[in-house]
Amino acid sequence: MNIRLFQPRDANRIARLFHDTVREINIRDYSIEQVKAWAPDDVNFTEFTARDFTYIAEEGELILGFADLKKNGHIDRFFCHKDYQGRGIGRQLYETIEAKALELGIDRLVTEASITARPFFERMGFSVIQTQQVYCRGQSFTNYRMEKRIRKEIPKVRGFDRTLPENER
Repeated sequence: MNIRLFQPRDANRIARLFHDTVREINIRDYSIEQVKAWAPDDVNFTEFTARDFTYIAEEGELILGFADLKKNGHIDRFFCHKDYQGRGIGRQLYETIEAKALELGIDRLVTEASITARPFFERMGFSVIQTQQVYCRGQSFTNYRMEKRIRKEIPKVRGFDRTLPENER
């Protein structure tokens, strides 16, 4: 498996992955009306070219998942192919995002996780900050505002703040 940055040619394939995954996986936790509102038949991801960092997990020509990170530490969209869940793809995408966040000096990651995605983010070390109701195309959804601190601090030494080196975390 290869993880790389999004390219405009990926837009239609990740739109299909998003649509199919929400419709076939998230239906476990949401109603048919909700998943149709969340992932309409005419979903369009061409706006992804404007995102800060969108990563694609692929095997050959098959996109296995995608996730994006904004420069403020917000993980906006994070989806793994409906037929390839539970195989470590999400973990590898997440590790890529966390490494990029650390490189950017971000110390906290946040996301709004669906009912379906919450256990994954908890396994990655996130905590629920708030249960919330959000609206999309006339449908109400329960999701979870979650966060994870990723930069561990050590006490001040002679008036200086130091961040632990990566190999000491």
